[in-house]
Amino acid sequence: MIRYPKPLQQGDTIGVTAPSSGVDKVLHHLVHDAKQQFEKRGFKGDVGETVWTQNKAASTTKEIRAMELMAMFHNLEISAIIPPWGGEILMEILPLIDWEEINPKWILGYSDLSTFLFAMTVKTGIATAHGPNFVELRSDEWEPVASQFLNVLKAHEGSSIEQHSSEQFQSKWQHEAPNDPYVYKLDSPTEWKVVGSTNIELEGRLLGGCVDTIRHLVGTPYGNIASFQKKFLNDEPILWYFENCELNAADFHRSMLQFVYAGWFENAAGIIFGRSPAGQEVGGFTVLDSMERIKELTGLPVIYDADVGHVPPQITFVNGAHGHVIVEKGKGRILTTFR
Repeated sequence: MIRYPKPLQQGDTIGVTAPSSGVDKVLHHLVHDAKQQFEKRGFKGDVGETVWTQNKAASTTKEIRAMELMAMFHNLEISAIIPPWGGEILMEILPLIDWEEINPKWILGYSDLSTFLFAMTVKTGIATAHGPNFVELRSDEWEPVASQFLNVLKAHEGSSIEQHSSEQFQSKWQHEAPNDPYVYKLDSPTEWKVVGSTNIELEGRLLGGCVDTIRHLVGTPYGNIASFQKKFLNDEPILWYFENCELNAADFHRSMLQFVYAGWFENAAGIIFGRSPAGQEVGGFTVLDSMERIKELTGLPVIYDADVGHVPPQITFVNGAHGHVIVEKGKGRILTTFR
């Protein structure tokens, strides 16, 4: 049985910690701006020490990162945790986490943060939220699709949240552009696609994250999918979602084959892939070629170019929750039910 954190309420405190990468001094203003925006919306912010430092591809030592994260889970004054962003080597802290002592509360993020989100849900059966990171919420207006994270975090067990695909997405990051009206600069039409079809309808328990990082959980205690399904899902099928940050087409395909060979797709409802800034073809082999081969190999339906990951905006996917996804004429919608 999946456990859902207590719904976020107006006046609650958001904890900000950096279990992966911290923020270089020249970018500290991004954290201050985001904290101010949450405060304007009636929340409080508690920013940890790890957020302000960065050294050797991480905010600080693995011990300090794990300690501060666990302290925020134990702090009854903190209702949700939203790290500043992802990073590279969050995986270091996983053995230092006392999984049995985690108090259920929402943790939100993507990229390397999905390494922790994935492991936490698989190990504990506590739902986690794959969505925008803290510094992307630093503008006066929040982009309509990404801003749905707040409704997700406010949801009660037993309720449902419907989210819709974006009208446009951001084709490349423009960090120098002003936050007007929001951080994302949407410039390209969104179209959700289906391999070998046009329309599709899928249902299953949501689980996934960044392929670059969660692939390294295969064969570890944090990637035992068969045990997770049996212990927490009553053997319900998984509706997988993935996003690719930096992998070229061949590396992406090797990673997907690793999931296949590890048995991750043996009891699944389908696969959803987000838009990617990567996926460069290798010798004429493309990511679409990989998706077609994975579909043929597994027999699973495949959706791609969805609003997930490093090409914003992104829908908030809840690991462990029941997802009902419909794609019709290039438009997508997902009904997430907290049961």
